[in-house]
Amino acid sequence: MPSIFTRIINGEIPSYKVAENENYLAFLDINPLTKGHTLVIPKVELDYIFDLDDPTYLGLMAFSKSVAEAIKKSVRCNRISLQVIGLEVPHAHVHLIPITNMHDCNFSNTKLQLSKEEFLEIAEKIKSNFK
Repeated sequence: MPSIFTRIINGEIPSYKVAENENYLAFLDINPLTKGHTLVIPKVELDYIFDLDDPTYLGLMAFSKSVAEAIKKSVRCNRISLQVIGLEVPHAHVHLIPITNMHDCNFSNTKLQLSKEEFLEIAEKIKSNFK
């Protein structure tokens, strides 16, 4: 059975896409720690990030860097934290989290409750800054 991320890639489940190319996809986390919290995934479905072949892994990191730069231009923050947890969905992915302090990237924090309009506004800002 395909992962929820593969279903997003295939357009079976809606998402707030912020960047995409033939190999990778970035979309807003629907349970964000901070505004702009984004997930970046390879389009190949593989559970564990360190099982990706080197070109796919390096491409994921390069794509993530470009997405992080767009987020930094779009959301007030000091930095973009990159985290790999990988337990919640069996599909390799990274979290890009805009932070102003270390506490902002603690997954035990209460998640933000954003409206559809807020998600759309954030996604559009990031899209417009993605190169």
